[in-house]
Amino acid sequence: MGERKRIGLRDVRALQPGQTVWDAAVPGFGARRQKGEAVAYVLFYRTAEGRQRWQTIGRHGAPWTPEQAREEARRILGGVAKGTDPAADKQAKRKAATVAELCDDYLADAEAGRLLTRRREAKRASTLLSDRGRIERHIKPTLGRLAVAAARREDVERLMHAIAGGETAARTKTGKPRGVSHVRGGRGVATRTVGLLGAIFTYAVAKRLRPDNPVRGVVRFADQKRERRLSDDEYAALGGALRQAEGAIWPPAVACLRFLALTGWRSGEALGLRWGDVDLARRTATLADTKTGRSMRPLSHAACDLLRALPRIGDGALVFPASRGDGRMTGFPRLFARIAMLGGLPADVTPHVLRHSFASLAADLGYSEPTIGALIGHKGASITSRYVHSADAVLLAAADAVARRTADLLGDAAPAVEVVPLRAVG
Repeated sequence: MGERKRIGLRDVRALQPGQTVWDAAVPGFGARRQKGEAVAYVLFYRTAEGRQRWQTIGRHGAPWTPEQAREEARRILGGVAKGTDPAADKQAKRKAATVAELCDDYLADAEAGRLLTRRREAKRASTLLSDRGRIERHIKPTLGRLAVAAARREDVERLMHAIAGGETAARTKTGKPRGVSHVRGGRGVATRTVGLLGAIFTYAVAKRLRPDNPVRGVVRFADQKRERRLSDDEYAALGGALRQAEGAIWPPAVACLRFLALTGWRSGEALGLRWGDVDLARRTATLADTKTGRSMRPLSHAACDLLRALPRIGDGALVFPASRGDGRMTGFPRLFARIAMLGGLPADVTPHVLRHSFASLAADLGYSEPTIGALIGHKGASITSRYVHSADAVLLAAADAVARRTADLLGDAAPAVEVVPLRAVG
């Protein structure tokens, strides 16, 4: 390092371009002049792992004098002795990941199956698709440029109110011919997006990108899911619409809508159903991957009759295929809306309304919550163990009763009734 002396003002002023003077009192502390007139106080040290580090303390002049810079060098070396690495910390802050980069890393790990849900399973493809949409449409435009370490609770609250107020609403092209995505805001979207952001910052804490989660403590809007059910008149209107749609709208879409009304399934479950999942002889369907994991469902006679009327290509084929290609029927929401319009149904009638209506009819008929949960695949309502391959008679009878009531309301002919003999007690 050359000659050492206790650095004073005279030594600093005498420095020539490219020259460095080292301090005799504090090892590694020095003053350096490069090409211009400016002189900088620097510190050279080794970390506990033996790595060599350079750190610039500051430029000579207010506030840095030789004595003040020397004291700062002592303070830094004290931290190094305790195991810190201030130069690396400073560099990390300079290169701090942004929220947008954090989101990309989160999605990459989630898609690779390295992030597990509370059920200790990888996120489902449909969940990842929703996560990506919320990130690209709401989180990145609002907080994307913010450094991960700099994010505060106030920033999260600003995001939430921006989404709730519709500030992130937009119309974007999907990349498909004439494809347009309508990005909507609202309180429900805001609440769910903030929930996702909380998971992303939990991931950041695990990666040691920051010590805390800024989402914690944010008071969110109540996620009010409207549990709407069809009235008897709306059921009749839907039945009429289904009959009008036959021959006018893609037949598998019409069949899928009727199947949803008769079973109470989620639309994604029906659209992903393959013939190999269905056992018409035992009147069951086994779904390997649903929102609540593996699920086995009883099928009513009405549902089985509907399935038997459909063309069956092979076990690997979709029961309700798209009009083009081998993939799922991505246009089903649009076709559902067209059928609903034929019946003059309100815009708030969705596939989920059919699911809730089915459950409500089952409750009207006196069935218990566990039975209803088993019929429609609620979380924690598994109808059988993994070793049983058929639904029991009671559940099949329940499925038939609700399907008969549904068909009645739709104005369809009553399906065949199966009488299940019960063993007499005593």
